[in-house]
Amino acid sequence: MSMLVEENAAKHRYEILVDDALAGFTAYLPRGEALVFTHTEVDPAFQGMGVGSALMRGTLEQVRAQGQRIVPQCPFMAAFIKRHPEYADLVTSLT
Repeated sequence: MSMLVEENAAKHRYEILVDDALAGFTAYLPRGEALVFTHTEVDPAFQGMGVGSALMRGTLEQVRAQGQRIVPQCPFMAAFIKRHPEYADLVTSLT
């Protein structure tokens, strides 16, 4: 099973493809230097397979590589960062 996370800037979201099928996404709103993540969804056919965690890791690594910061309003993303404090440095607040 191959997983690929890529940004779909036109739809303001990061998507995860599993064997070339769209398996989930995490949506954001650009706000200055930050991306406000508002919602994450994994197709029920792919739940329980680590797809959500792979989506979070791939998204956060890409955000880090681009030098951006995040506001995790999405409960799934917020919980992931709480369990993986190595991504806490990406979190900011809107001022």
